[in-house]
Amino acid sequence: QVRLVESGGGTVQAGGSLRLTCAASGYTLCLAWFRQAPGKEREGVAATCNQFDSGYYGDSAKGRFTLARDNGKNILYLQMNRLKPEDTAMYYCAAGGGEGHILSSNAYTSWGQGTQVTVSS
Repeated sequence: QVRLVESGGGTVQAGGSLRLTCAASGYTLCLAWFRQAPGKEREGVAATCNQFDSGYYGDSAKGRFTLARDNGKNILYLQMNRLKPEDTAMYYCAAGGGEGHILSSNAYTSWGQGTQVTVSS
């Protein structure tokens, strides 16, 4: 299994921006960001399965979040703009082999420890 380390979380005011970084210990076909807020189910935020796709986004991320992948360094970035208080959650990076729906947690076999994002109103 690939090891994943997230960074870049923090506290920001509504309307602000953050960039999350996921560093993988090796190459993996699919990389994704998920998030989970207290008392809520884990939600697929965005994912990519190769360097040629533009990324797949959950409804909450469309138009505000952007993925970028550096395959040479096995790094996945998530640029989050126009953040809202409802974006507050623990954000997790996940890696998988491309089996299953790209934004389903069942499609991923490796998970990072998470990075906390808090958006104040």
